[in-house]
Amino acid sequence: MIELRDVRKAFGKNNVLRGVDVKVARGESLVIIGGSGTGKSVMLKCVLGLVRPDSGTILLDGKDIRLAKGDEYLARFGMLFQNAALFDSLNVWQNVAFRLLRGPSKRPKRKAREIALEKLRRVGLGPETADLYPSELSGGMRKRVGLARAIATEPEIIFFDEPTTGLDPIMAGVINDLIREIVKEMGATAITITHDMASVRAIADMVAMLHAGVIKWIGPVREMDTAPDPFLRQFIEGNAEGPIKALR
Repeated sequence: MIELRDVRKAFGKNNVLRGVDVKVARGESLVIIGGSGTGKSVMLKCVLGLVRPDSGTILLDGKDIRLAKGDEYLARFGMLFQNAALFDSLNVWQNVAFRLLRGPSKRPKRKAREIALEKLRRVGLGPETADLYPSELSGGMRKRVGLARAIATEPEIIFFDEPTTGLDPIMAGVINDLIREIVKEMGATAITITHDMASVRAIADMVAMLHAGVIKWIGPVREMDTAPDPFLRQFIEGNAEGPIKALR
C-alpha cells in the first residue's frame, strides 16, 4: 500500500534520509525503530506530504503522492501524536471530533459528538469524560483520547509516533493492546515509531531498523531476535558497544 523508493532528504548540511527503501503491505503493521535523530519522524512527514523529499519516490496504492490532492490525501490518514498533542482549549469530545467538525469529513455537531462518544467507548473511556479538558486527564487518558481522535474518521492508514512515551509499564501495555486490537478490527495499515521494544513485540507484523538515514534491516517481528544484523542486535539489546556510536 505504501512504498518508498530511494527517498532522500537533507536540511542544510544535515543529510537525514540517505536513500530509504521500504514497502508496507495493505493491512500490515510496520514498526520503525532506531535511535533519536535517525530520520524516523522525517520519514513519516514525507509520507504525509508535510515534508517534500529532495529525491526519490513515495507511492500510495502505486500512485505517486506528488499527484495527490492535499485534503483528499490526508483524509486517508489518522495520527496518534507523541504525548497525544491534544488541543488545550477544546474539551475531550471536541478533540476526538476535530476532523469531523471541519474539512472533507465534516458532520453535523450532534452526529460528530455521537461518533466521538463511540470512539471514546472503544478506547475504554466513558461518556463522563467527554466534557472534560485535557488538563483534567491523566497521561494514560490523554493517550486514549489521542487514539480515539486518530480513528474517528475510520482512516485507511494510521501513524503512531511514540505511542507509549511517558506511560508506566502497565498503561503502556494497555495502549499497545488497544492499538493492536483497533488496527486489526479496522483492517488499517499502520506505521509506528517507537524506542519501546515491548511495543515493537506487541504491535508489529514487520520491523524496520533505521540508522543514519537508511534501512539497515527489515523483516518479520518473529525474526527480529535471531537476526544477525549488528545494528539491530545492538539496538534491541541496548549495548553501549557496537556499530552505533553513543554519545558519552
